[in-house]
Amino acid sequence: MTFGGRLRTAMDTRGPFCVGIDPHPGLLQAWGLPDDPAGLERFAMTAVEAIGEQVAVLKPQAAFFERHGSRGVAVLERTIAAARAAGALVLMDAKRGDIGSTVQAYADAYVDPASPLCSDAVTVTPYLGFGSLRPLIRTALAHGNGVFVVTMTSNPEGPEVQQARLPDGRTVAGTVLDHVRKLNADASTLGSVGCVVGATIGPTSEDLEVGGPLLAPGVGAQGGTLDGLRRIFGDALPNVLPSSSREILQAGPEPKALLAATTRAIGEFTLLSGAKTR
Repeated sequence: MTFGGRLRTAMDTRGPFCVGIDPHPGLLQAWGLPDDPAGLERFAMTAVEAIGEQVAVLKPQAAFFERHGSRGVAVLERTIAAARAAGALVLMDAKRGDIGSTVQAYADAYVDPASPLCSDAVTVTPYLGFGSLRPLIRTALAHGNGVFVVTMTSNPEGPEVQQARLPDGRTVAGTVLDHVRKLNADASTLGSVGCVVGATIGPTSEDLEVGGPLLAPGVGAQGGTLDGLRRIFGDALPNVLPSSSREILQAGPEPKALLAATTRAIGEFTLLSGAKTR
């Protein structure tokens, strides 16, 4: 099954919600854990064991594992395996982007099953030109995996690049959306190439219906709301995957509290999209 097909099934059965596993130092401290590989593993495994069987997608943020060196990357590998064993799809939040053999190496690392870091999908940046991503996209699709292309972000610096206009009048973000739409044109269900569109960008005139999933990070603690998602995505809401990290993780370290926060969020966003969960 394609990544888009797996994601559609997961969103329809488990609810349209993604939880980011972002073990930054402040959260480790709040959980009473040391900022070292042992604390990192306790954090990540607690989160996966608490919610991995309920949530559709788990999204490890690679940087918070990489900051601990090789032992941190080893924890990331075990986190991926545990999340998959729990039935969750894994979206690696790595935001990689390069050209030629280097972007192919990123593809080999994150979307090729031969790698212990292989995930169901990976986030990428298109700002070396969308064409630079084609080796990575091609590799992901060949293995039934997916790609989420950073398109419109909530950070205040983003618009200086994403809303810049080309000679034909389209914005840079608009051209990214057009490229993704073309890649998904032949998908029989949900396409396997998606876009990252921040949950707090506010209303936009861009056409967000791209035939693939729309990852919407920033709901909850970062200010994204149900009404805000309705205003941003409109008719594209059924394909939106809201994502939250801090809002869920700050409920820890007690597994029951993490599960309760996740279950509450799944219920809210299921009502938003009209999906039916098990």
